Amino acid sequence: MQRPQPTNQERVLGDEEIIVSKTDKTGRITYVNDVFCRIGQYEEDEMVGAPHSIIRHPDMPRAIFHLLWQRISAGHEIFAYVKNLAKSGDHYWVFAHVTPSYGKDGAIDGYHSNRRSVDRRALPAIEALYRDLRGIEASGNDPKQALQNSARHLEKLLADKNIIYDEFIQTVAG
Repeated sequence: MQRPQPTNQERVLGDEEIIVSKTDKTGRITYVNDVFCRIGQYEEDEMVGAPHSIIRHPDMPRAIFHLLWQRISAGHEIFAYVKNLAKSGDHYWVFAHVTPSYGKDGAIDGYHSNRRSVDRRALPAIEALYRDLRGIEASGNDPKQALQNSARHLEKLLADKNIIYDEFIQTVAG
C-alpha cells in the first residue's frame, strides 16, 4: 500500500476517545478498535496484518521509534507523543502508551498500545524537539549514522535534564 502525501490537515481525537491496537513481535497489526479505524480512515481489514508503520507520519523522527522499540522489546512500557498519518494524508497527534504483551511461556509475543488525545500545550515543545531530531537524521549520507546521531542527541538532552523520555514528555506541557 502506498503511503499518502501529508495534507497538513489535522484530525483531532476526542478527549474521551481511546485508540487501541495490538501487534505481533514484528509490529504487524493484529487488532484495531473502531476509533483507530475512524481516526486513521482505514477499514479494519486494511489494517490487520499491515505493519503498524502504515500510519507513520514523515514528521516523526526515527530516533523516537528507535527508543520506543528499545524500551518495549526489553520489556518496558513507554509513553510518547506521536504524530500519525491518516489514509487521506491528514495527521493526528496522540499520546501513546505502549506495553509489551506476554505469552503463556512468559516471553514477549506482541505489543499493546492505547492512545489518547494530547495535551495541546505540549505540542510546541514536542514539535521543536522532533524538528531538531529530523534535522539531524536528514544530515549526512549514511542513514544509519544519522539515526545514531539523532538518538545520541536525544539521550544527551535527557541526560542533561536527568530524566527519561517518559518523564520529559510529562513535563513539557508546563
